[in-house]
Amino acid sequence: MAPSFDRLRVRLIQIREKPAVIREEQASFRARTSLTPEQFVITDALSEPLSPALLDDVDALMIGGAGAFSVTKTYGWTQSLIDVCRACADREVPLFGSCWGHQFIARAFGGEVIHDPERSEMGTVEVELTALGKTDALLGTLPERFETQAGHQDRVSVLPPGASELAANATAPNQAFRMDGTGIYGTQFHSELDAETERQRLVAYRAHYPEMADDEVFRETIESVRPSPHADDLLRRWLLLYAVENGAAELAAELA
Repeated sequence: MAPSFDRLRVRLIQIREKPAVIREEQASFRARTSLTPEQFVITDALSEPLSPALLDDVDALMIGGAGAFSVTKTYGWTQSLIDVCRACADREVPLFGSCWGHQFIARAFGGEVIHDPERSEMGTVEVELTALGKTDALLGTLPERFETQAGHQDRVSVLPPGASELAANATAPNQAFRMDGTGIYGTQFHSELDAETERQRLVAYRAHYPEMADDEVFRETIESVRPSPHADDLLRRWLLLYAVENGAAELAAELA
């Protein structure tokens, strides 16, 4: 039986090297989910073993971003993390991937990810729900068009079999997808970031984006960051829908 919201335990898998970003990412996921630090279990994919056993003591799993690593490459821990993702499907454990996590989930289930700097996005961008997105239990609770926080050069070019595109924009398709009939979602945009943490992330990873080497471009990007209130609540809504007892009814009452 699913727990109440205040009894949730959620594991966050991080793929980060910078201590400051590690701390900020943890704080951002907590803020966007409205969970307490005690409800989070943190796993560092770069230093800790990965296996389906990570799902034994949690109600949901989230995978964050990775500034220095690309889903288009294979690392020593790649297959182990694929196994964890597939175990989520087998065990019906809710799984959410943000940015790099979104790309990795797509790869884990048979999709394709490419390096495409010509379609890179940084700062605040607008995405639009697809026809399926408008009827989706989670994404359908958002407006047809809404602003999000972005920062990527890789993207999902082909969705996995059995996945549905839920959001897109003029720059790139597959901004959000769901594995059909599951609580497994990915968003290319950073569902854990609000406007302020987006600015912090752009500063921290400026060197990863060649176009940001130009001071004027970087300044304009930072200044163009706008609030993204609808996307800011997506992770909490996801937990209500897929990990909390009677959470769907609770969310419906909130939105009524």
